[in-house]
Amino acid sequence: MKTVFLRAVEADDKAAALRTAITDPAAALGRIRFDVDTESFELVPGAPFSYWVSEKIRRLFVDLQPLESSGTVARRTNGTTDDGRWIRAAWEVPFHSERDDWSWVPHLKGGSFSTYYSDVHLVIHWDRLRLTYPGYLGTVHRPDVRPASLQYFFRPGLTWPRRTNGLSFRLMPSGCIFGDKGPAVFVSNDAPDNLLAICAVVNSAAYCSLVALQLARTELAQSFEAGLIQQTPVPYLSEEELAGLSRLSHQAWSLKHKLDTRTENSHAFVLPPLLQATGESVAARTNNWVEHVRSTEAGLAAIQALIDVRCFDLYGIHEEDRRTITQGFGAQAPEIAEAETENDTEEETASDIDENDDGGGNADAMSLAAGFVSWAVGVAFGRFDMRLAIDAPVQPQEPDPFEPLPVCSPGMLTGDHGLPVANQPEGYPIAFPGNGILVDDRGHRHDLATAVRSVFDEVFKPNADTWWNQVAALLDPKNHDLRQWMASSFFEYHLKRYSKSRRKAPIYWQLAVPSGQYSVWLYSHRLTRDSLFQVQNDVVIPKLAHEERQLISLVQTTGSNPSAKERTEIAEQEAFVGELRSLVEEVKRVAPLWQSALDDGVVLTMAPLWRLVPQHRSWQKELKGRWDELASGKYGWSHAAMHLWPERVIPKCATDRSLAITHGLEDVLWAEGDDGKWKPRPTPKRPVDELVRERTSVAVKAALKELTEASAPSGPKERTRRSSP
Repeated sequence: MKTVFLRAVEADDKAAALRTAITDPAAALGRIRFDVDTESFELVPGAPFSYWVSEKIRRLFVDLQPLESSGTVARRTNGTTDDGRWIRAAWEVPFHSERDDWSWVPHLKGGSFSTYYSDVHLVIHWDRLRLTYPGYLGTVHRPDVRPASLQYFFRPGLTWPRRTNGLSFRLMPSGCIFGDKGPAVFVSNDAPDNLLAICAVVNSAAYCSLVALQLARTELAQSFEAGLIQQTPVPYLSEEELAGLSRLSHQAWSLKHKLDTRTENSHAFVLPPLLQATGESVAARTNNWVEHVRSTEAGLAAIQALIDVRCFDLYGIHEEDRRTITQGFGAQAPEIAEAETENDTEEETASDIDENDDGGGNADAMSLAAGFVSWAVGVAFGRFDMRLAIDAPVQPQEPDPFEPLPVCSPGMLTGDHGLPVANQPEGYPIAFPGNGILVDDRGHRHDLATAVRSVFDEVFKPNADTWWNQVAALLDPKNHDLRQWMASSFFEYHLKRYSKSRRKAPIYWQLAVPSGQYSVWLYSHRLTRDSLFQVQNDVVIPKLAHEERQLISLVQTTGSNPSAKERTEIAEQEAFVGELRSLVEEVKRVAPLWQSALDDGVVLTMAPLWRLVPQHRSWQKELKGRWDELASGKYGWSHAAMHLWPERVIPKCATDRSLAITHGLEDVLWAEGDDGKWKPRPTPKRPVDELVRERTSVAVKAALKELTEASAPSGPKERTRRSSP
């Protein structure tokens, strides 16, 4: 006996739809009315009330093998319990590891909807000797120090976001660690063609509909657990079918990878869109770039359509079921594969989804102009290789989808070993500061705006003025002043673009006076422990002396009876000199205690500098909050905590083995018993007081005391650009 199911979800007039289903069952059958033998529900794992598909679809779960069979597996691992300690944005960590046994490894942790390709924008700290995260000791529920599914780490495979609105699989390069929210699929012998073909199958409408069927939904907005993926059936693939799907999958990956060469903080980055497109103006290149993106998306859609047709055939799904899967039941088809997480919890959304867009897809001229200036700033700091944009640009060779990700993208200025160069190569078109310090100071030999202008000159040659003015008009419509935009707006743009997965990780840091009239810019990857002393002695003190001389000259020139205009000029100069004096004091205060330790992450590394960013109140609040947490005893695993408060951290190492491992004190303070359990040594190999003394600096303690007792800095004032002769 069959059971009648009525479905009016998609109907605009639900009452009329129900009446039709009752009075004219033949017309409504398969759209609004479904007569189903409920025993066939048991064919699907979990026995969902899958009344909307035919019994033939349900029988696929018994007629075909599940994905996890014949050497194919889907796996997830456990979470770290403290992502802030072990996970970073790929661009915020140092290029060289301080320890040979520890390194930063690409990490898959969910993300937004993206089929076939998605850059890996996170890294995770890895201890090669202990085969775990440095200092990781497991959890109460899983006391094993080594993560689950460890044997699958670093293998090529497929990965997918466990929680997103739309199921999407993408290729996973070798050398990666997948995560709890980014599970992975592996095949026997890591065969590339098999992985590519399976990627096509699991991204097909047929496979996604079978996943949705088990969730008793027609749209995909669920948590896609590894077990769900494991048990979903896949068709048998002949060698010819495998080769064909592999080819299509690789084509889709290639199109998306090429599109990602525009994204400045991607492993694929080559050049910004305005340098990849052609045209005589910003507007022309913007139009050409947008057309290129549309053409690429059309190509991807065509490839996906071919994959869908082939997979429907392989599954043996007939035309009526195909229409149900692709079009839905009524006038409104269910929405599938949106690149958002509207149904995720707030925590999941903030954790897994990229918070910013690279501006290259549906971009307007303003966003592409900002992206070009951002690239030019990178060139000015020696980060990006401007030679790719001049003469006859040559696109770097496309990598193999499964080869390990490079440390540096193809667009970066690197040496023979693929790592950043310390100084400009012989014959390089422009000079850049090897110490990573530029200033917003017209006339200074390391002026940021002048350096950026030199990039325009090299790239656009005789048309540099035209391009400079067009970009300035777009970014600063009121004054058409690109220097002003870089001083007042670039950091906010940079911060947004370099914030992903709850990590705020700007790599260009703007230290400034409250009014924003003067800034010092630092490139984090070129900084050393002496960098703030260089800022103090070579930059801000000479600047203060110069402006003090200007003030004296101004007062002497105007005499004893200055005009109203002259009094205003003197007052402005006095205020500016006062800000510079405060800046010098702040830099002197923090220089002795600050150290460059990017392993801690950008926010913790910058936290002691919170008083030096008064022109960005929200960012200053972020840094101040992290500084207060550091001072209160949090982040004992960090270099900053050990550097500033060894008397607090080292005793904790004696009671917390995780901290002892992190700070290299495990053997000194802990011992492994015969039962394999670790216990604190009754008598440490070296006294705790001695360990504290050798890590304590009198100069650091004095500077820390002064910083702690200093009054709160003044807030930002009205921005007024000024030029010094």
